[in-house]
Amino acid sequence: MEKRLGIIGIIIKDRFKAAPEVNRILGDYGTIIVGRMGLPFKDRGVNIIDLIIEATTDEVGALTGKLGMLEGVQVKSLLV
Repeated sequence: MEKRLGIIGIIIKDRFKAAPEVNRILGDYGTIIVGRMGLPFKDRGVNIIDLIIEATTDEVGALTGKLGMLEGVQVKSLLV
């Protein structure tokens, strides 16, 4: 399968509850992550992680599927 460039946006509602598992999963997929930026959005009470990735659609689906199953975590992806 061909690797594609993409962006994954992750919103975490309860940082102390979900962040350790989010970081563990991201570590498991570290080979497809080209860049990462995290921002606390204190006014809204959420934390945002943006990822730049180079991956197959199967890899993106596996990563976003695992993240999306976590309570308090929302995830969206865009591939080009």
